[in-house]
Amino acid sequence: MPKFSWEGRTKGGSTQKGVMEAPNAEAVAAKLRSQDIMPLEGKIKQSMGLDWSLDLKIPGLGGGISDKDLVVFTRQFATMIDAGLPLVQCLEILSSEMENRAFQSVLRSVKEQVEAGSTFADALGKHPKVFDALYVNMIAAGEVGGILDTILTRLATTIEKSMRLKKQIKGAMVYPGVVLSIAIVVVSVLLIFVIPIFSQMFTDMGGTLPKFTQMIMDLSTWLTKSFGWAYIVGVAGTLFGVFRAMKVNPKGELLLDKFYLLLPVVGDLIKKTSVASFTRTLGTMVASGVPLLDGLDITARVAGNRVVEGEIKRVRQAISEGKTMVEPLRGSKVFPPMVVQMIGVGEQTGAMDAMLQKIADFYEEEVDDSVATLTSLMEPMLMVFLGVAVGGIAIAMYLPIFNIANIIG
Repeated sequence: MPKFSWEGRTKGGSTQKGVMEAPNAEAVAAKLRSQDIMPLEGKIKQSMGLDWSLDLKIPGLGGGISDKDLVVFTRQFATMIDAGLPLVQCLEILSSEMENRAFQSVLRSVKEQVEAGSTFADALGKHPKVFDALYVNMIAAGEVGGILDTILTRLATTIEKSMRLKKQIKGAMVYPGVVLSIAIVVVSVLLIFVIPIFSQMFTDMGGTLPKFTQMIMDLSTWLTKSFGWAYIVGVAGTLFGVFRAMKVNPKGELLLDKFYLLLPVVGDLIKKTSVASFTRTLGTMVASGVPLLDGLDITARVAGNRVVEGEIKRVRQAISEGKTMVEPLRGSKVFPPMVVQMIGVGEQTGAMDAMLQKIADFYEEEVDDSVATLTSLMEPMLMVFLGVAVGGIAIAMYLPIFNIANIIG
């Protein structure tokens, strides 16, 4: 279907411009009049499909659409809708003010689809990489119920809390990652550049070296002269390839997710994060009027862990067969008994959404404590590892020198 650029005047006297897909210019004019926009004569022209705008995608500078961009858009959109602005005008204003070029392009596309007759939810659903199933379904519920501004505010709050959880977990992983990287670089430099100098010196001196020193020197020789680094790179590449293959295979991803849950400390953190995310998302959807079965289907798809996804699907199947939500949750390896009991109380009292939000608040605090515990455990362990690695090599090189000093003494 061809695209037409148009220009028209609203009842308030302001001029608006845009692009619309339509069979012909007459259809564009008719659509504009239905939106209380009077098209200007000679201003409806078919677009030739050429876009000379420059869109440089520099990493970290607007090339992608972050959760923060989505939260800001959602909150601003909620404010405009609450103030009584028409949907298309909100999209026009927000797309024109959006600094992120990628997001700006998405919003313009959404606006054009809404102008062409699509619902707002359907238009958002055409961009699943930006607006996930949770976002689209909640918007659909808001459109049907006439509470779009309320839904948008709830969505922004949910995304913000999800961002905070992700930031906490990523922050806990940064420190160990940096320390391990420094340790690998320092040890590699010592083995490849420093140890060979000592090795040549000890060879010229003659005599028998201590076993620990000889072991370190043999390791250095293997890395530098026997292409040991190539073996290490090959093994690392193979492991990475196997990991990637498992990630794209449902069965392999399920095995990885099961393994993650079995890890000490980390597995407990994943469970708490999953419970917090599940209850927050489902509570928000139930409060917004989304049917429970639909809400469970959506939360399963955005769970992020195959084991948790399977548990939620099992709950949904049981409810569809006439059971309560508590029955399939009993004995779950992911959802603790306390969560099951609180959900049961929510079902009995008819306050499921409020109970789910309370569970989410509690487990988000638990995640805070778990992240702090994980960080406090990792710090001393990593410092000991770094000290043993670097200190061990230093001791190995100085042992022969100490022996010579003792002999001379």
